[in-house]
Amino acid sequence: MNTDNINEITLEEAMRYAGENVDAVVIADGKKDVYRTLIRRGVFETFLEKDGSYHDLIEKLWYHLNNSSDTVIEGYRVFIPTAGKFVGKYSKRININVDSITHIVQMTVYPLVSQEVYLILLDELDGSQYIDETLTTKKVDTIQDTYLFSMYVDLIKDTTNSISITEISDEVMNQQLKYSDWRLMIVNMIWPEDQDIFLERTDPEYLKKNLSVGRTSSYDCLMMNLEGKYIWVKLIFRRAETANPDDFRFVFMVQDIHESAEKLMTTLKTYEDLALKDPLTGIYNHRQIETEMDNAIEGIRKDGGSAAIMILDIDFFKRVNDLYGHSAGDATLVHFAQVIDGFVSGMKAVAGRWGGEEFVVVLYNSDADKAVSTAEALRERVAAEQFDKIGNITCSIGVTTISADDSISSAFDRMDKAVYEAKSVGRNCVKAVFR
Repeated sequence: MNTDNINEITLEEAMRYAGENVDAVVIADGKKDVYRTLIRRGVFETFLEKDGSYHDLIEKLWYHLNNSSDTVIEGYRVFIPTAGKFVGKYSKRININVDSITHIVQMTVYPLVSQEVYLILLDELDGSQYIDETLTTKKVDTIQDTYLFSMYVDLIKDTTNSISITEISDEVMNQQLKYSDWRLMIVNMIWPEDQDIFLERTDPEYLKKNLSVGRTSSYDCLMMNLEGKYIWVKLIFRRAETANPDDFRFVFMVQDIHESAEKLMTTLKTYEDLALKDPLTGIYNHRQIETEMDNAIEGIRKDGGSAAIMILDIDFFKRVNDLYGHSAGDATLVHFAQVIDGFVSGMKAVAGRWGGEEFVVVLYNSDADKAVSTAEALRERVAAEQFDKIGNITCSIGVTTISADDSISSAFDRMDKAVYEAKSVGRNCVKAVFR
């Protein structure tokens, strides 16, 4: 083609030049789910097949993690058929990954007829020309990367548009999808226990009723990301400010808050432990084990069944402090608590420190015989344990069962009476006092 005088270049020459230089030309039929490649050059000789499934092509072109060949999990692929529908000319820059190398591609789609037949042109771009743009983008990555998903919703028309999935692409995606359909698809990506509140908060009538113009609503939940991992996200709805008060248009965003949520929960767990756990031994403190006793009583009142409690008193513990010092005494209490806690692990039971050298175990679903046999086995377990510096120790155990008309005080009095009997007859034994 003669480029000396552009007035002499004909349409035929320009079209021939385009055909000789474009990297790939694809004809696709969305309804029949087929495509055929007319031209394959450069990277597309490897990336594209001669023909195949159109839905597979859409998935291969952009339903993968950004700058990676890893495809998204199965649950999100339900959106692929709607992503391949185009109502007009469409152009988008995408990234494809071939042999672990990312290629920047400009994709242009021309709908040929109303029956979902498309002409698709693909050209690999020179990545160097986007260095400035990339550097600029990186300046706002810390803000944008937290938003995994966003879209614009029109509740009256039941439509979605301007969909952006940052894990797939930095640009807005083509997606012809009703909001009502999207909502029922995406609920499967929400943690099962959070699905009811998701359906409630995303219900069109709820949004119309509860969000006035310019107002925002948000809540936190667990949601599966494109790799199939549940992460903490914040779901945000904001009603758009339009001139018509009868418009119900919303911006919806999913923000990744996983890291901050994990830190918060770790902090809350620390404060929870401080409130519920004995600071020395790390098992439940007096207040919490008392709460467990109360829960056992309330459970019997409500659902029937049985439960028991036992108190363990380390024999001659004063001698440990006197002979080996209080640091050895503290270490013995910690070790003793670990023995008890390890013993009841796997049972429907909890252990706590009542105070000093006294410890309490609450046994759920336990009758008198089971409680006594469990206490005897625990006594033997303690006696067989080797404690640092002091060697072997023993304990005396008092046992009682709980009934629906009990109070914490009445149940404890019987348990305390039982351990007193155990100490009175020589210690290192189990005694039970029942009604």
